[in-house]
Amino acid sequence: MRDSLVAAAFQLFLERGYEQTTVDEIVALAGVGRRSFFRYFPSKEDVVFPDHERCLAEMNDFLGDDSGQGGDGGGDGGGDDPVARVCDAARVVLRMYAENPTFSVQRYRLTKKVPGLRTYELSVVWRYERALAEYLRGRFAGRRDGTLRADVIAAAVVAAHNNGLRSWLRSDGQSDASAEVDHALAHVQQVFGSDPDPVGPAQRPTGKSAKKTADDDVVVVISRRGAPMWRVVQEVETALGRDPE
Repeated sequence: MRDSLVAAAFQLFLERGYEQTTVDEIVALAGVGRRSFFRYFPSKEDVVFPDHERCLAEMNDFLGDDSGQGGDGGGDGGGDDPVARVCDAARVVLRMYAENPTFSVQRYRLTKKVPGLRTYELSVVWRYERALAEYLRGRFAGRRDGTLRADVIAAAVVAAHNNGLRSWLRSDGQSDASAEVDHALAHVQQVFGSDPDPVGPAQRPTGKSAKKTADDDVVVVISRRGAPMWRVVQEVETALGRDPE
């Protein structure tokens, strides 16, 4: 029944347009009642994205298989590299799209035309990003800027995945979806995948390095127009920490 409702909805969306199609028309074409529609979909927008709840649950299960305690985590990414792990989690979403290329391309075209659907899609994407960020926050707990690093990497993974995914969708599903997304995610792993383990506050330079930094400082002095040159020189020397002669 759920699949029948989705098929009926998209048939009407393509024939009449999304805004012009009502829930009553969808259920009439599917041969079910309104109650059946709302049992599966809280709103008309939800019928456009029928598989994201399942996919989000699969992603969370995939991330949950990794204990986050080292190399004994499950899944393709392994526990050693959290960046590889979240990149593999993004591929869970890709597989959902690639399972039905025709439907995915139709949805992409429909979403481009309807601003309300684009807004809804952004809310769905944000939930994926939040799931990735929460996993990474656990992996980077206790590290300097761990939360910042987690949020930045999660956003980068989602952006890279969406870039590759849209390239595939713009080809009407004719290009290689996995190759498109792999190419985009490779950039994320190249930037963040080394996973250094920064701890503690940033250190100030000492010794010769500190002296060089101090010598390279730029000092700006503000003086009144018309001030005598000797006064300007005196102010500069004072700002530089030199005793005026």
